[in-house]
Amino acid sequence: MRILLLLVFSIIGVHASAFGQPDTTVYKLSISNVMVNKTGKSQMAMAINGSIPGPILRFKEGDYAVIYVTNTMSVETSLHWHGLLLPNFYDGVPYLTTPPIQPGKTQKYEFPLIQSGTYWYHSHTMLQEQSGLFGSIVIEPKEKTLDYDKELVLVLSDWTNEKPKNVLRNLKRGNEWYGVKKGTSTPLNKVIARKGLGAQMNFWKQRMEGADIADIYYPAFLSNGERTKDYPEFKAGEKVRLRIINGSASSQFWMTFGGADPLLVSSDGIDVVPVRRNKTFIAIAETYDFIVDIPENGKVEFRATAQDGSGQTSIYLGQGDVIAAPEVMRPDKIRMMKSMAKMDMKMGAPAMKSRPGVEEPQKMKTEWGMKMDDSKMEMDHSKKDHSEMGHDMDMSKEADKKLSKDDSKMEMEHAKMNHSEMGHDMDMSKKMEKNMPESNSKMKMDHSKINHMKSGMDHEGMDMSMYDDYTYDYLKSPTPTTYDANKPVKEILLNLTGNMWRYIWSLNGVPLSEADLIKIEKGEVVRITLNNLTMMHHPMHLHGHFFRVLNANGDYSPLKHTVNVPPMQEVSIEFDASEDGDWFFHCHVLYHMMSGMARVYSYDTPRDSRLAPNSLEKVLKEGSHYYQWGTLDLTSHMTELNLVSSNIRNQWNLGLEYGWNQNMEAELSYERYVSDYFRVFVGVNAENEIENSLDEISTTAVAGIRYFTPYMFNLDLRLDNKLRPEIRLSREIMIFPRTSIFGNYEYKADLGLVNELSNEMGQKKSFLGETTWSVGLDYLISRNFSATASYDNRFGAGAGLMVRF
Repeated sequence: MRILLLLVFSIIGVHASAFGQPDTTVYKLSISNVMVNKTGKSQMAMAINGSIPGPILRFKEGDYAVIYVTNTMSVETSLHWHGLLLPNFYDGVPYLTTPPIQPGKTQKYEFPLIQSGTYWYHSHTMLQEQSGLFGSIVIEPKEKTLDYDKELVLVLSDWTNEKPKNVLRNLKRGNEWYGVKKGTSTPLNKVIARKGLGAQMNFWKQRMEGADIADIYYPAFLSNGERTKDYPEFKAGEKVRLRIINGSASSQFWMTFGGADPLLVSSDGIDVVPVRRNKTFIAIAETYDFIVDIPENGKVEFRATAQDGSGQTSIYLGQGDVIAAPEVMRPDKIRMMKSMAKMDMKMGAPAMKSRPGVEEPQKMKTEWGMKMDDSKMEMDHSKKDHSEMGHDMDMSKEADKKLSKDDSKMEMEHAKMNHSEMGHDMDMSKKMEKNMPESNSKMKMDHSKINHMKSGMDHEGMDMSMYDDYTYDYLKSPTPTTYDANKPVKEILLNLTGNMWRYIWSLNGVPLSEADLIKIEKGEVVRITLNNLTMMHHPMHLHGHFFRVLNANGDYSPLKHTVNVPPMQEVSIEFDASEDGDWFFHCHVLYHMMSGMARVYSYDTPRDSRLAPNSLEKVLKEGSHYYQWGTLDLTSHMTELNLVSSNIRNQWNLGLEYGWNQNMEAELSYERYVSDYFRVFVGVNAENEIENSLDEISTTAVAGIRYFTPYMFNLDLRLDNKLRPEIRLSREIMIFPRTSIFGNYEYKADLGLVNELSNEMGQKKSFLGETTWSVGLDYLISRNFSATASYDNRFGAGAGLMVRF
């Protein structure tokens, strides 16, 4: 009957909404491979309806959405409707909630629109989002509540000319090229020049090269698919609602505006108490709406600067001369390292445990992270006299004009913390503790302590930019967001953990492929403490729910679907468990998610029957795919080949060294990672028995352990089937921006027995062991090529080319 009535109404021209029926808005999307040029270089990418980003999908609150998605590619794909509250089956995570869209097939998504705001959509299949599969969603409210004349949807993104799988492969092999290309690497010469050797030793001791900010080099950052873009259609005096979406795969931005400070009115699609704010951090997958006033004379610049300072993208609103947005200083990584070395900060929490799947979150939180002396944490603001504060405010004005990279100007940013801000923060912190649950008020690094650190330690020459304005205290809900106090509360602690050496990311030291589902029950409040034990930001996104981000506004804490967790800090969120099915929860840094930083929240209800052919294991094991890489040294004295195939726990290695003086060694081995840095291995080794001759090759079975030690040495302890123990030790250090030195040492003993070997002269000699060593230097030319020179006591000296593939 309902269908018949709708048909009649459509024939006679009567709108269904007039009879209380929702309007149906239909979109048809086609996913295809296209050739694009974003950086001056043409390459194959993925697009939706032929464009990157895809089209804006516009709806009205209360309507019904029907979206047909056709896959014209040769691989499967998917679309997730980020931030939308919708039936579990249409959420769009392949194999978990929704079947993947197979090549040549069309999939129908349909759901009611029970919300309004700015949202977006993107592929949730492997790394396809990086290749261009994303677009925006705007849902108009039933009644307009904000005063503005026009609007513009703005999608920020990052662009690489590499295949995304090659990007992840490069991260897993530990190539320094991205840092070199961006100018963010910290070679030893720069560290020593800045008197940071002690800090560097501290990092090496904890198996870290330095303070990591962002992983990947991007040749371009884009606004609506372009590096810069003009919007001259906006006229002087108009108020423009700028709907900003960070659709990047791996980049967070500082947003700044030219002209008068804009009015922030919405976050993640939900209205907030309007606040004038210029410099604002937008994490991956977040959305922010600002109302911008177009000035009488000039066009306003909106600028998004990559968090690590490696690039930016801008748009211009209006006409006339440019009113430039403030610059954001580039983070000083060496200064950050020195600052952190002054704290008792225990870094390097395990990303992979020796007992797979065993989670001990509270123990991990106690053992790792910030261990700062309480006396340092509780510095009294009153000690900072009025003259100092006035000086700080003067410096702040100067810093607002232009934030410089120069060391002497870097401290201006921190000097912005004037007396009124300090008092405000302390008051807000007290309110937060009053309104927040007992467990959350005891956070080891609450906002007031952060502010003490920022203000009280800058005079020591410390850089606290890792604790910059990353809190959400400026976001306040217009209405209370608390839940029924009678509901049971489920407390969950998730430590965010990672390993940059092998590029594995996890929660509580357990990657997704080894984790159990997190069981929740309908009707309870789920409160999650997110404790970041890494040096990187992690924007955590929960599918199918909005959660409260517990901040200084207490009962009025904002609702969001994505929350950024800054380095070595803690954020608490809570949501009302009111759904069914399984819902994905993950870091929205694409390469972190695909390396294991994810979980599934499960209401433990039966799976939708339409998912029967789709195994849940498929998505759970995505982070444990094998990746292959290799190197080939072609030099004047030898050739060396190394091949690796590795996933989270398993690794195969093939190595071959051949000297032109007819000395050689080859080895095939399999190793099993017991934990992050410790693995056991077995293999087969072959080498010449007679020096400078291939007439006699000795083949032995070997077994042993390999260990990545503090101070970042690779240690290999082994025993062969002839009961000969052997030790191998190697290390590489970047001493200049593109130049690294390396060394290898091997000693093979014969258990004290005299071992007689014949040399090429037919003579005999006796010795108790054999020593092999080499030293060398690599100069990084590009991601795939290095110039290399070395001396090896078997092969002699030589130089040539190293090829990475």
